[in-house]
Amino acid sequence: MVRRTRVEMEATRALLLATARRVFAESGYADASMDELTAQAGLTRGALYHHFGDKKGLLAAVVEQIDAETDARLQAISNAASDPWLGFQQRCRAYLDMALEPEIQRIVLRDARAVLGGASLDSQRHCVDSMQRLIEDLVRQGVIAEVDAQALASLIYGSLAEAAFWIAEGADADVRLRKCAAALELMLRGLTQR
Repeated sequence: MVRRTRVEMEATRALLLATARRVFAESGYADASMDELTAQAGLTRGALYHHFGDKKGLLAAVVEQIDAETDARLQAISNAASDPWLGFQQRCRAYLDMALEPEIQRIVLRDARAVLGGASLDSQRHCVDSMQRLIEDLVRQGVIAEVDAQALASLIYGSLAEAAFWIAEGADADVRLRKCAAALELMLRGLTQR
């Protein structure tokens, strides 16, 4: 048996993730066969089993990767804003806008929820954590009334996640997004002390 180096193992894992991400986005989880997926990657089922356990484990890893990228995009929005409160509002709106992106819509908002259930929300914990840090800063600056930042982050994130699911599942996603954006603006306005 040939031993693989760490670099080769990481490359194999990255190739499986990239291939699965493309296949899941194009075909959906249910229609993506493991044989087709591994063939497209030029690898064996054994490689998939070794790195992810099974197809469900591969989906969880893809969702985790997309969630980390989403959080980085949202953090960049917060960081680029001239005003912390404006950045927070833009970040929340951007999260809703992402519900229209085909890859996020198909993999994260449809397949992950159906296949992984509540486990898919565990990977989104870093979104709540970064939102909590932003809320703590806004409370310290007196922008938001004194509140438990973790509780508020959980409430806001939960609302955003549910709204994103609702947007993604409808044929009228653009209309749903506009409705959610208006409701979000109203909800966030109620938090400020300005």
